[in-house]
Amino acid sequence: HVFLIYHYATIVYSQLMPRRSRIIVPGTPLHIIQRGNNRQACFFADEDYLFYLDWLKKYARISRCSVHAFVLMKNHVHLLLTPQKAESAGKLMKRLGQRYVQYVNRTYQRSGTLWEGRFRSCIIQQETYLFTCQRYIEMNPVRAGRVQDPGEYGWSSFGINAQGEPSDLIKPHPLYKKLGGNSAERQQAYRELFQQELDPVEIDKIRKATNGNFSLGDDQFNTEISELLGRRVSPGKAGRPKKRADGE
Repeated sequence: HVFLIYHYATIVYSQLMPRRSRIIVPGTPLHIIQRGNNRQACFFADEDYLFYLDWLKKYARISRCSVHAFVLMKNHVHLLLTPQKAESAGKLMKRLGQRYVQYVNRTYQRSGTLWEGRFRSCIIQQETYLFTCQRYIEMNPVRAGRVQDPGEYGWSSFGINAQGEPSDLIKPHPLYKKLGGNSAERQQAYRELFQQELDPVEIDKIRKATNGNFSLGDDQFNTEISELLGRRVSPGKAGRPKKRADGE
């Protein structure tokens, strides 16, 4: 992986806001979260969720992103995808965000912003965190108290990944395909991953990495990325001397 990272790792900088530079590694999974402005609702009816997913499918294909997992909550969105180019994720989110805002403003006769500005993201060390992140995303409605079982929530990828619901949006990651020799075996193995609750420590790691635009991986992974890019890519770890805990 060091060889691939050396040749393809790219930092995408935001020129508009003084936030951490976005880290994009083509071919490496990316966890994305986009919130409604001031945590306000961004979905108001079933038709809104359907419209968003339809355009997510179209723009993911155009932008060359493979979507592995998603959940649409009332006031925010989680995506797990693999961008094929450095600009793929940014193009996807820009196109999708603008198209959805146009739809909402037209449908509900409103104006102004809908999203909380720039989306948050973190690259994922797939061998260590891919399934942890997928579980984190698809268990979101359970943690929020919306449902007791992830299969009860209609606006996530759980039904596709775990129950075999047909979809031309979700593109299974190669590690998902290795869960079994056929679809039934893979779905069974995937459901078994949800029998244990996520460790609160792991949940905290995902949140900090995504909100801080860090990388999410073990020490070796983060160190390799940090040394390559010449900057700190994990909270308070490899890179520059520790002066304070990041985010304090």
